[in-house]
Amino acid sequence: MDRLPIVSIVIPCRNEERYIDKCLDSIVTNDFPKDMLEVLVIDGLSEDKTREIIRRYSNQYSYIKLLDNQKKIVSTALNLGIKNAKGNIIIRMDAHNIYKKDYISKCVKYILSEYNADNVGGICITLPGNNTRLAKAIALSLSHPFGVGNAFFRIGSKEPKYVDTVPFGCYKREVFDKIGYFDEDLIRNQDDEFNLRLIKSGGKILLVPEIVSYYYARDSLLKLWRMYFQYGYFKPLVVLKVGGVFTWRQLIPIVFISGVIISGLLSFILKPFFWMFLLLISTYSLANLFFSFSLGLQKERRCIFFLPIAFPVIHFSYGLGYLKGILDFVVWREQRRKRIKDLQLTR
Repeated sequence: MDRLPIVSIVIPCRNEERYIDKCLDSIVTNDFPKDMLEVLVIDGLSEDKTREIIRRYSNQYSYIKLLDNQKKIVSTALNLGIKNAKGNIIIRMDAHNIYKKDYISKCVKYILSEYNADNVGGICITLPGNNTRLAKAIALSLSHPFGVGNAFFRIGSKEPKYVDTVPFGCYKREVFDKIGYFDEDLIRNQDDEFNLRLIKSGGKILLVPEIVSYYYARDSLLKLWRMYFQYGYFKPLVVLKVGGVFTWRQLIPIVFISGVIISGLLSFILKPFFWMFLLLISTYSLANLFFSFSLGLQKERRCIFFLPIAFPVIHFSYGLGYLKGILDFVVWREQRRKRIKDLQLTR
């Protein structure tokens, strides 16, 4: 740390007028020397006041710059930012987040440490998108193992550990020279695919619990459904690209949803499948109620009656998205490129 490297922060964004100022404020107040820092905000031609806000910051702080992302998707924004970055260290940040005062310096400390990691990230604490009970319930559901499995960056860790992925990673620049850039076929899950590709090439990903950011969750069930449906939808394409499933947690929703659909349909023909269908639904319902009420009593009693809705929205949207992704990218593979192109054009 005696000779600090130049650090480039890459922030993809589009229509983030509610959050981009909070994000940039948290970066401005970070303790990393600003003469060794550049912040590239790559905007997907926002239609709200996002660009106006970014320009205001760039006029005030010379190290903050605005770039245009004509294709309007995250992976192209990331690649554009990385290719224009001057730093030896690249930190991928999100406009929906705010970052602790020592976030950048801690990332640099650990990427240069004896852990010899190629990507370093931290814990992401989920905040409600607004002050409603529903928004608070959504934030709680995204921070609990019943909602997101064993994703340590969401549920926490007591000590640094090697993991399969981290949010908003801090990368050594040579990583991109070695394995390439983010896959522009992917509207969602581009970080997962890149990190899995990094691991396959022999790279290491380090989760450090003292590196902390705060994420503003979606504030409605419809927004939550759309986001997790897309997460699920692009997972099979990631599996095809990296050549396998690397984490078991991503398979649980699709196995459950498939079991419910198959047993439900076959129950009209064979009675044993009706009992299987009933067992799946009742077991899930009991687990949902148990975790919802225990989490509500522990964290926020006013959210108790919203948590049993938030959890199924996460699970069913992800599972159904995954199932549709299998159909589009695996079963009907010849239509895959056309489908990706259509999605990118309508993004």
